Amino acid sequence: MPEGHSVHRIARQFAANFVGTAPEVTSPQGRFAQGAAQLTGREMTDARAVGKQMFLEFSEDRWLRVHLGIYGAWDFAGDVRVDPSIQIHGYTPGHSKLGQTGEYSRADGARAVDRDAEDSVTSIGAPRRTRVRMAEADRETDAGSVFPPEPVGQVRVRLLNDRVCADLRGPTACEVLTPAEVDAVMLKLGPDPANANTPAERRRFVERAGKKRTPIGLVLMDQSVVAGIGNVYRAEMLFRAGLDPHTPANSLDRTVLEALWDDWADLLETGITVGQMMTIDGLEGDAYRRALEERDERHWVYKLEGTPCKRCGTNIALEEFGARKLYWCPGCQT
Repeated sequence: MPEGHSVHRIARQFAANFVGTAPEVTSPQGRFAQGAAQLTGREMTDARAVGKQMFLEFSEDRWLRVHLGIYGAWDFAGDVRVDPSIQIHGYTPGHSKLGQTGEYSRADGARAVDRDAEDSVTSIGAPRRTRVRMAEADRETDAGSVFPPEPVGQVRVRLLNDRVCADLRGPTACEVLTPAEVDAVMLKLGPDPANANTPAERRRFVERAGKKRTPIGLVLMDQSVVAGIGNVYRAEMLFRAGLDPHTPANSLDRTVLEALWDDWADLLETGITVGQMMTIDGLEGDAYRRALEERDERHWVYKLEGTPCKRCGTNIALEEFGARKLYWCPGCQT
């Protein structure tokens, strides 16, 4: 499932390519026909992410809420503009090649590709006719010379303006909401530091987490406590903090919870900018390039079960924890 940084990157691409336009909204699949009819021809006025959910605002008090879930993805095609806050590796203005996160143009013309394709939504690059899959694993394919391209597969909703087309497939949630309904959804979500990294929002996280008797390893995944953290960030944050995932959240000192918020804010900003969940600090040169290419080189514990910890040598443990896989180091996290 896409974690918070991916959804923020998608929202920023909508802001760069659709906000200020009045797209045609259709449902090639047919399952969203009634919702599409409420949105088509209305101006998109805002695009924002809160945790793992995205909200697109349209004129006349209509919102489109999308939660990608495990299987959802956006495909963009057309003359796609790049949000300036998003890093495009291997791309400079005027360059004809598309820079894809995890695929880095080098002097020898070769491109380093992340073996697990865990690229996030930076993969737009120089404006050109292209189709990019915008989910936790993005892939570039040639959209051909015809614009807009024919819908491929089960497209729940298509947004189309004069130069860009966005197709949504397989979301967990896709619905039209009123402002009051959006507010009700927002109230159920915890704070998101990418939207407001303020003392008040940090305090809101600390107060919500500090009341939980459940293990901190579960609390960090509770979207009503803090928005956007998924399985990867959960494992890596707990390792970076040296915390046993099984420790009850309400037994942790306030300063520990504050430090977790601050670390999440930093990691989230890095993820949004770079397009990778980069959780090992201080990498430079070849080590940084390897980390961009290889997941195991950018994480401390995630999916490294049975291998020696990079810090203490203890084998990384794997267990089922809250119906999800938990990766942690029994040596460092005690």
